[in-house]
Amino acid sequence: MERIGELAAFGTAVCWTVSAVFFEKASRKVGPFAVNFYKVVIALVLLTATALFARGMPLPVDAPPRAWFFLSLSGIVGFVIADIFLFGAYAMIGSRMTTLFLALSAPFTALIGFLAMGEIMPVRGLVAMAVVLTGIALAILGKGDAKMLASGDATMIKGYAWAILASLGQSGGMILTKLGLGDYNPIAGTQIRLMIAIPGFAVMSLLAGQVRRVFVDAPRDGAAVRATFVGAVFGPSIGVCLSLFALQRTLAGTASTLIGLTPVMIIAPSVLFLKQKVTALEIAGAVLAVAGAAVFFL
Repeated sequence: MERIGELAAFGTAVCWTVSAVFFEKASRKVGPFAVNFYKVVIALVLLTATALFARGMPLPVDAPPRAWFFLSLSGIVGFVIADIFLFGAYAMIGSRMTTLFLALSAPFTALIGFLAMGEIMPVRGLVAMAVVLTGIALAILGKGDAKMLASGDATMIKGYAWAILASLGQSGGMILTKLGLGDYNPIAGTQIRLMIAIPGFAVMSLLAGQVRRVFVDAPRDGAAVRATFVGAVFGPSIGVCLSLFALQRTLAGTASTLIGLTPVMIIAPSVLFLKQKVTALEIAGAVLAVAGAAVFFL
């Protein structure tokens, strides 16, 4: 059963790789608040149809109070707060560099999992995590952004700071999800998170003075809408359901580490579709990170 959870976590990384590329395109055009709001709206519509077909009920009316409580908190922390930082970082430093920093989610999640639930990752998992994180660190060094950071580039500093905060928020969201989900249906659990996230993003847009951009300007941008739709299908729809499935069947730290392969997997589409240059050191880091992930399957 644990192996199935690990495979689901790896599938999550694939989905989030696709969604990150499309969300970066949309965020650069209409901003993170608009993309986040429509992302969760689209995802909820898709999952409601899926739930009706798979469960025979469109909404999670059978969820116990504990699930509603912790999954609602997860929707606020893991979707609203974390994703505002995440999508803002996409616009400032790009999806490839942002997802590299999301690798911090693995140790963050393992630490929070230990403190909140007493989870202890086995030696195999610790070794795999170390190898994966070393590979990702090499990829970061290969990008060569250290000089710009040292020179005090405000946008880059803010972008990396937001990427770190997004990683911490996602880790907290994963732990809250694991606490609330239990053996409850992952699709319905994701619906609860989305139902809370929609008004959450609307309120945040109001507080940030982004109402016109979100509700008037963004829907008129056809390219941004299409990119947001594709990202929503692979991200908060398929990807999040797989991540919840993984959390039910393996350790939170293990799932987070495999999901953390997204920054490695995104290198290829960044070159092919976003026309970005990748150094040899970045490729070496990617190979090392993938090798580390293979340790989970030995």
